[in-house]
Amino acid sequence: MADEEKKETTESEEPQAEEPQAPAEEPQAEEPQAEAPAAEEETPPEEPAPEEPAAEEETPAEEPAPEEPAAEEAPAEKPAAEEAEPAPTHPREIRKQARRQHGEARPPRSAEERATERNQTRGKKSTGRSAWRTKAREKAQQRRGETPPKPATEPVARAHGRQKVRQGVVVSDKPDKTIIVRIDVTRRHPRYEKIVRSSTTLHVHDERNEANAGDTVRVVESRPLSRTKRWRLVEVLERAR
Repeated sequence: MADEEKKETTESEEPQAEEPQAPAEEPQAEEPQAEAPAAEEETPPEEPAPEEPAAEEETPAEEPAPEEPAAEEAPAEKPAAEEAEPAPTHPREIRKQARRQHGEARPPRSAEERATERNQTRGKKSTGRSAWRTKAREKAQQRRGETPPKPATEPVARAHGRQKVRQGVVVSDKPDKTIIVRIDVTRRHPRYEKIVRSSTTLHVHDERNEANAGDTVRVVESRPLSRTKRWRLVEVLERAR
């Protein structure tokens, strides 16, 4: 009997021990199952499938509106930057800038065509410069109260000054086409009233070698003919004896 009671107690205790364990394990396994359907039931209302794309589509439509004025302001700022840049000074850069402004696209040209065009432009510029100089000269003369000189139709022949003429004696005729003439000068001293005699020698050009040593000749002043010759022979007055 004691054994049967022990068995019954053990059997009665075993289910009692198992009973609290079963419910302890079951809620742990059942909790995720209960949460899963709850999550599944909550997800459909939270996911607005048709509303989210609508919100995404509206945002790009609203974004370009503030960007458009920014794009319009950018080109407005470019001219200010261009104005701040220094103007080009080289003629080639000036021509490039003029082509950009006018938007001209020239066809390819040969070297001869470019040379002819360059000559034409240079001619126009030279005429413009000459006209500007004449106007500036006339204005300056008007300020000074001077009348501009009239252009001479024919070259005016200038009268030469009186040339010096001397008479002397040939000292040497050895050089070719050249003679050395001694000029004797006799004058009275202004203070002591004494007769003073002096002489000078001149290198004279004799083209035909007419004069000889001892001849009395007349010479005249001329342009520089060499390093020392500034006179030329006019005539032989008296031959040497």
